[in-house]
Amino acid sequence: MELILLFTSGLFLLSFLLVPLSNKLGAPVLLLVLIAGMLVGEDGPGGVHFDDFSLALGFGSVALAIILFVGGLETNINALKNSRLPATLLATAGVAVTAVVVGVAAVFILDVPLEYGLLLGAVVGSTDAAATFLLIRQQHLGLPDRIENTLVLESGINDPMAIFLTVAFTAMVNAGDAITLSSFGSFVPMLVLQLGVGLAAGYFGGRGLAWLFDRLHLPGGLYPAMSIAGALALFSATSLVGGSGFLAAYVAGVVIRGHLRRPIENILNFGEALQWLSQIALFLMLGLLVTPSDLIVQFPGALAIAGVLMFAARPIAVAASISWVGFSLREQTYIGWVGLRGAVPIFLAIMPIVTPGPVTTEFFNIVFVIVVASLLIQGLTLRPSAHWLGLVGIARKPK
Repeated sequence: MELILLFTSGLFLLSFLLVPLSNKLGAPVLLLVLIAGMLVGEDGPGGVHFDDFSLALGFGSVALAIILFVGGLETNINALKNSRLPATLLATAGVAVTAVVVGVAAVFILDVPLEYGLLLGAVVGSTDAAATFLLIRQQHLGLPDRIENTLVLESGINDPMAIFLTVAFTAMVNAGDAITLSSFGSFVPMLVLQLGVGLAAGYFGGRGLAWLFDRLHLPGGLYPAMSIAGALALFSATSLVGGSGFLAAYVAGVVIRGHLRRPIENILNFGEALQWLSQIALFLMLGLLVTPSDLIVQFPGALAIAGVLMFAARPIAVAASISWVGFSLREQTYIGWVGLRGAVPIFLAIMPIVTPGPVTTEFFNIVFVIVVASLLIQGLTLRPSAHWLGLVGIARKPK
């Protein structure tokens, strides 16, 4: 027990020490944590063997639920008024367009069937909440409010569309079915259920938790822990009835922030600490899960797909979704560039692997390379690209 505790606490301590290093190097801390996990893994000096994808899927779900809930708590609903429409469009149509462009490109680059290519596009189609909350919110880039809020809100609500597409294309790949409107349309009720139940559960669950917190008289330190317990209960209950637990967790956080009359500072401080722990644990686990030596074969093709995603699919999706809602060309260009991928695509890549079907760990390796490329290239250029486009220093509206 002492050895296990020493190992895990040492890993977390090392990860926290990487935060100031990442600020000094200008590199995303999540990328450094991911590399640390790989070094501890079976191909690194640590030599730890971990390949339990089912356990990773379950743990990743809990970690992402916490990250999204705290992200919702940090979101001021009054600041989102001008961002709701573009964020919703990017979280739905934008994810679908990205999946199609990447999927078609994968057919030619990887020489795979269309169903497999579209599955890959669906997995990498959504931006990542953990990376977006951390790199945009916590780096204080000084972006105009509408751009920042659109990017943050999009990352919080685009998981249901990505999960819907991933589940649909996984079923088609496993069954060996060709893609038709009728076969794809059979999954539409699932999307409606995910969105509808997730939104309703998040709103009413958040209102209920806020009402409860305002009427309970407990020691101050219990409210933050109780909020996390309530969020995880809401996440699991929503998932059990077929809704999007991730969407419910994020919306509940936003609603609690907007309706809680009790001072929220303690909850926010505790939530930020737990969010950091969840992000670090998640990226350490994903680093452990990958075998670096297995990436060599898939590396060229995966890197080409990453290029398509960053330089073609995401900009096309942004132009197709929000070019008509009042963003300038410079703003669209920046939103198109900041399509950060992170834990969510890697998490979604586990889903088809744990199902009985032809998808193997090679699929996971391809997604892993795409995510690392996104964190490295896009994560390192968040601030420089904002300066190049003249978006830093523009007067921000009061929140």
